[in-house]
Amino acid sequence: MPAFDLPLDELQRYRPVLDEPADFDAFWQDTLEEAETEAEGAGPVVSQCPVDTSLRLVETWDVTFRGFAGEPVRAWYTRPAGVSRALPAVVEYAGYGRGRGLPHERITWPAAGFAHLLMDNRGQGDRYGCGGDTPDPHASAPGGPGPAARGLLAPRDYHYRRLITDAVRAVAAVRALPGVDGARVSAVGNSQGGGLALAVAGLVPDLAAVLVSAPLLCGIRRALDLAGAGPYDEIAAYLAVRREAVGAALHTLSYVEGASFARRAHAPAHFGVGLRDTVCPPSGAFAAFNRYGELTGREPRREMHTYPFNGHEGGDAVHVRGQLSWLRAVVDDAAGGADGAAAGDAVGGADGGMAGGAVGG
Repeated sequence: MPAFDLPLDELQRYRPVLDEPADFDAFWQDTLEEAETEAEGAGPVVSQCPVDTSLRLVETWDVTFRGFAGEPVRAWYTRPAGVSRALPAVVEYAGYGRGRGLPHERITWPAAGFAHLLMDNRGQGDRYGCGGDTPDPHASAPGGPGPAARGLLAPRDYHYRRLITDAVRAVAAVRALPGVDGARVSAVGNSQGGGLALAVAGLVPDLAAVLVSAPLLCGIRRALDLAGAGPYDEIAAYLAVRREAVGAALHTLSYVEGASFARRAHAPAHFGVGLRDTVCPPSGAFAAFNRYGELTGREPRREMHTYPFNGHEGGDAVHVRGQLSWLRAVVDDAAGGADGAAAGDAVGGADGGMAGGAVGG
C-alpha cells in the first residue's frame, strides 16, 4: 500500500480544528455518573472465578464487572502465578470486532510482571479471534448493522457511548481486584482498543500511563474521507444510503472524537502508528498526539513512534517490545515517587528509537 496521508513533517504539526460540542464534558460526566449510580453500594466487580488454563506461570480469573447502565461486562484477569504482592496493572482493550477470546491468547503483560485485565467488547466478538461473551442490550437503536454505526443518529444511543463507559468502569474494576496497586493502573489498546484507551485517559485523570497504537476514533472527519476499509468504511456505507443523516451522524461522532479526549489527558502517553495505515489513517493519531494534554495546564510526557512502511499492523512485536520497556520505566518511576508525567515529547522513528530530541525538563 503506498503512502497516502500527509507527509511526516506535516503530521508532526497537524492540529485540526475540532468540532467539539459545547456540552462534551457535561455529556461524559452525566454518562459516567449514571453508570456509577447503577453500581452504587454494590462495588464495580460482580464476580471473579478462577479458571484452569493449563498455564503454570500465570493465574487467571473470569471476571464480571458492572459497565454501562450497571450491565455485566466480562473480562479476563491474569497475573503472574504465586505472586501475592500488589502489582501495577494494565487494562487492555481489544480491537474492532473482537471479544476477549480465550484467556491464554494475551499473556504478554502478565508475563512481564503486570496484573492484566482484558475487557470484553459488548456486542462484538464475531469477526476475529475466538469470540466474546458480553451482549449489548441496546444494539437495536437506529443505525447500521455494524457496531460503528449502531445508534449513530443520536449521541446517547451510540454504541461507543456504551463501550467507552465500559472501558472507564474496567479501570474501577481492576482497582477493586486483589493484588493490584491501584495507583499504578495503565490503559493499553490497538486500533479500536487504542481509541478506547485514549478515551479512558481523557476521562480518568489518575491513570499511571496510556499506550495507544493505530487508534480508531481519532481525526474522525478526515478518516471518513481517507479510510478504505474497516469501521470508517461501515459508517460511510451507512451514510451512502441514509444521505439525510450525515449531519446527525457527524454530531454524534463529535462526542467520541479521540483528539477531544486527548486534550483532557494527564497520564504519560506512548503512541505508535504505521504511516501507510488505511484503516485508521495516521493523521488521526497525530491529531490526538499533537493536542495531548493541552487542557490540563501542563505537558504530559508523551512519545510517538512511527513505522513508515507499515499499515494497520504498525510496529507489531517490535512496537510491543518498546511498550514493555517504556511502561516498566514509567511505573518504576511512579513507585519511586518520581513525577512519571514530566514535561516532554518526542517523535520516534521506525526502529523504535527517538527521531528528534525530547523537549522539556
